Amino acid sequence: MRHAVLGVGGIGGLIGGGLARAGADVVLLLRPETLEGHPGRLRIESVVFGDFEAEVTLAPELRGDVDVLWVTVKAPQLEAALELAPVERVGHATVVPLMNGVDHVSLLRARYESVLAGSIGVESERVEPGFIRHRRGTRVALAPGPSRDAIAQELRSAAFDVGHPPDEPTLLWEKLAFIAPLALTTTAAGKTAGAVRTNPVWSSRLLHCCDETLAVGRAVGATPDAPSVRGLFDAVGADMRTSMQKDFDAGRQLELDAIAGPVVRSGLQHGIATPATEELVSLVEARLAERAISRG
Repeated sequence: MRHAVLGVGGIGGLIGGGLARAGADVVLLLRPETLEGHPGRLRIESVVFGDFEAEVTLAPELRGDVDVLWVTVKAPQLEAALELAPVERVGHATVVPLMNGVDHVSLLRARYESVLAGSIGVESERVEPGFIRHRRGTRVALAPGPSRDAIAQELRSAAFDVGHPPDEPTLLWEKLAFIAPLALTTTAAGKTAGAVRTNPVWSSRLLHCCDETLAVGRAVGATPDAPSVRGLFDAVGADMRTSMQKDFDAGRQLELDAIAGPVVRSGLQHGIATPATEELVSLVEARLAERAISRG
C-alpha cells in the first residue's frame, strides 16, 4: 500500500518509519520551511523495534495517489495542516487519524470521503527533524471501518500490535479516559507520571478524572472496559512525561480543549458532573497564566 503521513512528529515519524522499513511506499507531507531542513530519511531510535533508518519521500503537499493518509498532528494545528492534503488529491484514500480527543473525527469526515478512526498507545517523540526516539508501546487500535483489515496487515508487517475495539465510540473514549487524566495531572502538577501516581492528592485527581471520562463515554454510546483503562496507569513508566506536559515546558500551544473539552461539554449535555476534570483544567490554566506573567 502507498502511505502519506501528515504530521511527522513522534507518532507520525514512528508510523512512517516503521511502514517504510517494512517495504511500504511512504511520503511525508511537510510545509516548505520544514521540508527544507529535513534530512530526507527517518532515523528511529527505539528500545522496542531496535534502531534503524528508513527511506521516505518528502513533499510539500499530497500530489500522487495514496491508499492511506495518516493524520498525526496536534489538534490546534489540524485545520492548517489539512491544506497539505487537498480533498481532490486524497480522493478514495482511507484517512486514519491517530490524535488525542474525539472531535477531530467528525471534522475529518466533513472533509474526506473515507475516514477510519484509530488510536495509538506509544511513547515517542521527535528529537529533531527526521530523528524519532521511541521508548514504549507498539499498540495501534483501529475501529470498524473502511480498509481496516488491509491497514491492520500493513501495521503488523511493521511489527505494530493491532487491536480491534468493538466500535468507534469505545475506541475514542477508552483512549480519552486514559490520556485526559494523565495529561491533565502531569501538566497541572509539573510532575512525571510516576510522581503523580505515587502522590495521594494527584493520584486521587487522576482517578476521579478517569471515572468522569468513562461515565461520559458511556453516556455517548461507548462501552469502555474500566478496569483495563485504570490498569494502564500502573503500566506507565515512572519517568514518562506526557505530550501535553512537554508542550507546556516548550511553550507550545496545548491540546487542552481537544482533551478536556469533550469530557466537560458532553458531561454538561448528558447531565454528568465533571468537577475533577474542570479542576485540573483550571490548574493547568493557572500555570499558563503564571508563566505568561513571569515572561512579562
